[in-house]
Formats: sequence, C-alpha cells, structure tokens
Amino acid sequence: MLSERRLEVLRAIVQDYVGTEEPVGSKALTERHRLGVSPATVRNDMAVLEEEGYIAQPHTSAGRIPTDKGYRLFVDRLAGVKPLSTPERRAIQNFLDGAVDLDDVVGRTVRLLAQLTRQVAVVQYPSLTRSTVRHVELLSLAPARLMLVLITDTGRVEQRLVDCQTPFGETSLADLRARLNSRVVGRRFTDVPQLVQDLPESFDPEDRGTVSTVLSTLLETLVEEAEERLMIGGTANLTRFGHDFPLTIRPVLEALEEQVVLLKLLGEANESGMAVRIGHENAYEGLNSTSVVSVGYGSGGETVAKLGVVGPTRMDYPGTMGAVRAVARYVGQILAES
Repeated sequence: MLSERRLEVLRAIVQDYVGTEEPVGSKALTERHRLGVSPATVRNDMAVLEEEGYIAQPHTSAGRIPTDKGYRLFVDRLAGVKPLSTPERRAIQNFLDGAVDLDDVVGRTVRLLAQLTRQVAVVQYPSLTRSTVRHVELLSLAPARLMLVLITDTGRVEQRLVDCQTPFGETSLADLRARLNSRVVGRRFTDVPQLVQDLPESFDPEDRGTVSTVLSTLLETLVEEAEERLMIGGTANLTRFGHDFPLTIRPVLEALEEQVVLLKLLGEANESGMAVRIGHENAYEGLNSTSVVSVGYGSGGETVAKLGVVGPTRMDYPGTMGAVRAVARYVGQILAES
C-alpha cells in the first residue's frame, strides 16, 4: 500500500503530465504543488512509485510519466468526477433539446461529446431487446401490400414492407391494428412473441395467412441483428495527440472502424455505472494506447444503450468522466420525455 504522501505525489504527476504533455521532475512538482516536503523527499517518493510500476522514465527525459497502472490508481483512488459548470450544463440541455427524432438525438450526442471532451465519441442506439413497444402502425399501400411501422418507447422507428398472398381489406387491417396494439403496447420486446402467438386463430380463416405474415415480419424486426447500431464522431480529434501514440495512430483508427470492437468496449460498462478501461486493459491490441470511458443511458432507471469516448491514456479523466456522465443523464431525460 502506498502512503498518502506518495499518493499525492502520483496525483500531482498525473495532473502535471496531462496538463503540460511533458515528463514531470521532482523540482517542478515541489514548485507547483504544496506537498509539504523537500525535493529530495519527492525524488525518493518518485523512485518508489517507479519501482512499484506506477510511473516510468521516458528514455529521452529525466522526468517521469504515469503508466497504465498509475492512471488506474489515479482513477480508482485519486480522481473525483469533475462537475460541469452551470453554463456547460445549460449548453448541453439546449443543444440536445432541439433534437427532432432518435437519429437526431444520437447525432447531436456524438457531436456534443466530441466537442466537450475533445476525444472520439461513440454512442450506441437504444437496443431493441431492452425497449418496449409504444405503437404498431399498419398502412395499406396496395390491395396486397402493407407497411408495418414499429415505434419504441425510446423513439426508435422501424419500417418494413409486407407482401400478402391475398388482398387485405381496410376493415380487416383496422381490426388487426387494434388487436395487435392492445396486446403489445407497453410490453417488452422480449415478451411480444408469446403475446401474439395465438392471434391468427382469432381471425377468419381467409385472413389468417395475412395475419401470420404480418406477425412474422414484426418478429423478424424485433430480433434483427442490425439493431446493434452505433454512431461515431470526432475521429479528427486524434490528430491532436499524435505524440501520445507510439509509432502511429493507424491501429487506433483501424480499431475504431470495427463496430464489433466498439460495441464490445461499450458493453463493458456496467448497466448504469461508469467504466474506465485504461491502455492494456483494452483487450483489442489496436487500442492499447488509448483509454475508454463509457456509461449506460436510459430512462426510469432502465439502461437501454451505452455511450462513451475513446482517447489517449494521457486524458483528463475527471473532466471526461464528468462530461460523459452529464451527457448520458440528459439523453436519458430526453428519452423519458419523448
């Protein structure tokens, strides 16, 4: 266990390195921070921190920089989440309140996160498996062609064309629409198959084939793999941190193109709590020089998706964690009110 004084020295090293981008020496630490001890004592503390693997010496400098292990201890023990200022919170609310639909909410959230943190922002669309049905609309496009529109509680809208074997009249269509909504509105998507399985039997024999076709289309929509969608923004921010990535940022850019990788990273966040993955804690090799800060968002205590940022390990963790948490909270409020 490190002493409180050595923890304070580590905190000071992290803060100075994040702020100045320069390796930190004992003289600079004693000048910038009130550590209450001499430079010689700080040098001794830094030697212990280096021996324990919390800081390291770049080959070109006499100063020290934090390691992944040092950043991890900083996040776990030393870093509070920095609250956003009142103007920042108001700007977030005003920007997100202008959204007109779910795509707009996600797009605005990505841009906002990238601007606030100056990192790469990643936002997952609300998962259908965690959603409930708000409404199912059925529209007649031709005597034997329908459009099925599924609207979720998170504002997501899915549209599918349904080709019927025989013409389906307006009266039958209105009847199916009413019965279907009476069974599924307000229910979890995972419950829908059980709720509608006997619905065709309640219709006249000549309509049962069409009803079954509509239900098949609905159920396919609920389980479609394409539901795992996400949006990414702010990739250009990485160019500001070229010296933070050994050799090249190409592996990072390649990893960001892999949607499966990003979904896995976001999935490591707890249901509603925040997850911070630092450097080599990221299983994907291309992201070993980055940190990922992610959190779940949703409404009514229900997490429906994740959002977060990816940036270099030399990150303002308190500020980034505060921004990610605040944005997630506002997005959850918008979904609850939509």
